[in-house]
Amino acid sequence: MDLPVQQDVAHELSAIAQQLAEQGWCTVRNLFSPADIRALGSACLSEWEDGRFHQAAIGRGQSAARRSEIRSDSVLWLDEDAASPAVSHYFATMQRLRNAVNRELYLGLAELEAHFAVYPAGSFYQKHLDRFRDDDTRTLSAVLYLNEDWPEACGGQLRLYLDPDCQRYRDIHPEAGTLVLFLSDRFWHEVLPATQQRLSITGWFRRRS
Repeated sequence: MDLPVQQDVAHELSAIAQQLAEQGWCTVRNLFSPADIRALGSACLSEWEDGRFHQAAIGRGQSAARRSEIRSDSVLWLDEDAASPAVSHYFATMQRLRNAVNRELYLGLAELEAHFAVYPAGSFYQKHLDRFRDDDTRTLSAVLYLNEDWPEACGGQLRLYLDPDCQRYRDIHPEAGTLVLFLSDRFWHEVLPATQQRLSITGWFRRRS
């Protein structure tokens, strides 16, 4: 369910928490301004052109492996302590969101880990859950899209499955400024192939282990 544009930030954050409480996911389109999104997109592309990304892996630690038949995007992890102004503003905004969700839903979110993600044309990520089998700290997933004027015909949607059997789903258009939030252990999802380069920031609010 999409949330309407609201002027009062505190009320907006409360509305986000309410939607998460009711259905476990929501999309938000006004938490970041167009200028914020342009700055983040420029920062992402600058790092991409400098060759700082690496092919994404599945799993974690010693079990992490690059499996291009499962996912074919490239990522760059973000360091909040050594971030550009655009990325620092992203973390500050997400911190306000974290505080609001904790205040209203008592999820115990302690920190955010995030990375830029670039999906070259034809790239995808097959259906998966964001929570690891041996680590339950990832609690709330957050995907922010940086693609301005994205044609619907180019694909690249996030397919969010709304039931455990993955029979019902919602396809979410990866348009600039759209933020998708969902409970990490509950919603299977995949990234459909796109016909042009696709940019985003993917983050996970984590509880303490």
